[in-house]
Amino acid sequence: MGDSIKERLFGKTANEVAEICLSLGMPRFTAIQITDWLYKKKIQSIDEMTNIAVRYRDILKEKFEIGLFPPSTVQESVDGTRKYLYQSGNERFVESAYIPDADRATLCVSSQVGCKMGCLFCMTGKQGFQASLTAGEIVNQIHSLPERDKLTSVVYMGMGEPFDNLGNVLKSIEILTAEWGYAWSPRRITVSTIGIIPAMKAFLEQSEANLAVSLHSPFEEERRMLMPMEKVYPLPEVMKAIRFWDFGSQRRISFEYILFRNLNDTPRHVKELVRLLNGLRCRVNLIRFHPIPDTPLEGSYDQAVQAFKDALNKKDILTTVRASRGEDIWAACGLLSTKEMIKK
Repeated sequence: MGDSIKERLFGKTANEVAEICLSLGMPRFTAIQITDWLYKKKIQSIDEMTNIAVRYRDILKEKFEIGLFPPSTVQESVDGTRKYLYQSGNERFVESAYIPDADRATLCVSSQVGCKMGCLFCMTGKQGFQASLTAGEIVNQIHSLPERDKLTSVVYMGMGEPFDNLGNVLKSIEILTAEWGYAWSPRRITVSTIGIIPAMKAFLEQSEANLAVSLHSPFEEERRMLMPMEKVYPLPEVMKAIRFWDFGSQRRISFEYILFRNLNDTPRHVKELVRLLNGLRCRVNLIRFHPIPDTPLEGSYDQAVQAFKDALNKKDILTTVRASRGEDIWAACGLLSTKEMIKK
């Protein structure tokens, strides 16, 4: 018989670590020491927790391991973007994209292996749903990142629908923002969703992180074609839930809008977006489409992207165009992991 599988400490909250210590007969202060080692230092084993008595470390090691793991693959773009691949279970992979930009650096993290949502423009959805990541697997993408100390922000916009894994996403945000964790400001964190209303409401109530909503069309029928979940959570209901919430002066609400040639990049779409977003303090992020296999969609021409941006800004809707990054390294979500999955 081989060794039994040990439970991972990394990804536990302070309360969970305290419960473990209590159950193992350790002093209460040991929990504070453990969380400090897990999230504020860089260790790989329980033996490195040198301010904890050896007998307590030995007790911990019987049932637990740290549970950190480095990326298995990295690809670097000519523009400095790096795509990291992390293994999650047998022949399962998730991606993180590190995007440096002048004095800022953003990490795009995944929350699931594959996705259930089936959006027409997304390669991750073509994998089908395989698993939800644990809080530890989400935070590991940040903690084990070689450029971790350079990060200024994290966006949950990688593989998966974050609000289809709400519990682990909220837990990961708690670890990132708590004083016993990384002590980040929640303003450094943005979570993206296609608009799963009950989970979106819970997220707004239980965290202070920023919200990004994948919009892609202001017309329900068109959005339904691009994003099948529109049938379950129609856009008017999504917008009603957003308008109900007071975002205050600090918390940001943004809308992601991928531009597709001759589909959603017309003056008609600008007019309807203006109506839809009227009076809402928000930002629209226009995104150029990265082509993926087996889709009829094509990206808008640069001229159409610029015209769309200018038209929205003229109507006092703050609109920016997200710079395309990492196109030479399978930048679109799901491409690299799908390639690796097929290879395995």
